[in-house]
Amino acid sequence: MSLVSSPAPHGRSPLHTVQVLGGGSAGSSAHVRTLTSGLAARGVRVSVCAPVEAERTYDFAGAGGLHVPVPRSAEPAALAALRLACADADLVHAHGLHAGLRAALALSGHRVPLVVTWHTRAHVEGVRAPLLRLIERRVVRAASVVLGTSTDLVDRARTRGARDARLAAVALPGRRKPAGHDDPDRLLPKVRAELGATGRPLLMAVGALERHRGYDVLLDAARVWRRLDPAPLVVIAGEGPLRAELQRRIEDEHLPVRLLGRREDIGELLGAADLALLPSSWESRSVLAQEALYAGVPLVATDAGGTRELVGEAARLVPYGDAEALADVVVELLEHPEHRELLRGKGTRQTAGWPTEDETVAQVLSIYDELTQSPLYI
Repeated sequence: MSLVSSPAPHGRSPLHTVQVLGGGSAGSSAHVRTLTSGLAARGVRVSVCAPVEAERTYDFAGAGGLHVPVPRSAEPAALAALRLACADADLVHAHGLHAGLRAALALSGHRVPLVVTWHTRAHVEGVRAPLLRLIERRVVRAASVVLGTSTDLVDRARTRGARDARLAAVALPGRRKPAGHDDPDRLLPKVRAELGATGRPLLMAVGALERHRGYDVLLDAARVWRRLDPAPLVVIAGEGPLRAELQRRIEDEHLPVRLLGRREDIGELLGAADLALLPSSWESRSVLAQEALYAGVPLVATDAGGTRELVGEAARLVPYGDAEALADVVVELLEHPEHRELLRGKGTRQTAGWPTEDETVAQVLSIYDELTQSPLYI
């Protein structure tokens, strides 16, 4: 009897899956909550090994899972806690490279299928790059199936030696149009006033203040925008190691940019924005890109990683590192509201083809069914 469509037969224990989170990025943590809710509703027993702070934010227990507190650490105590949680698992599903490595170590010597979802890739250079390649090979070769959230991640897993690598169906949970977008002008006056964007365009970027996010290029483009009348305000929601460096540039060059730090009201901020900006050197399935298209906020992004695959023609794409191209496209969109409206229509059509939460759970369940019925693991 298939585990996909039916609960366990009488006298047979329900399938027990262990979901393992490493750092627990917003995308991977939200995905695990979707899986926890969908799997539990279908009679699957779900344990979620994740740091306590991830449970506080995503409430895996409230979604029907058993939260097992396991810190994001490679220390023996953390690995022992993970090994204990996986002791009676029928299948283990790790999310991210760090989680995949710890799950592979915890399952060493046990014939339990391991699924690894690769949500993104690490951004390391120099002497750490060879170590990263070794870890990637270790993880993908330990996995029964690797799921990549973009085609280039699937290809990367295959080059690292994955036995079976597939494209993952990953939905953006709880999507809804932010408040304020029923207004034909799509503005939230109160939010804009609090940000200092009354009477001027508002441009928004979201993400950790790290080198690969391309914020240095964004600030280069902002030097062009400060000459506009009125000059648009760029707000960046996120925190990270480059904050002091970016803030110095903003102040020294008198750039119309504000660093907002971590924010819990991204939906409201996005609802107030005229444009969303994604200047990263690489993205897989960007949460900001998805939220912007769902919200009808025109997106300007770099043509890198899985972004084109995700957005199709529903965003304006520019080469990574080209501040002039980024600045020019933003100016064009601000000057031509009909171009922004065209992007909104394309965004509506593009999002209609993205996976739903039900489709996400169905794909994962079919893989679980396939693996747990394989002679290799029975």
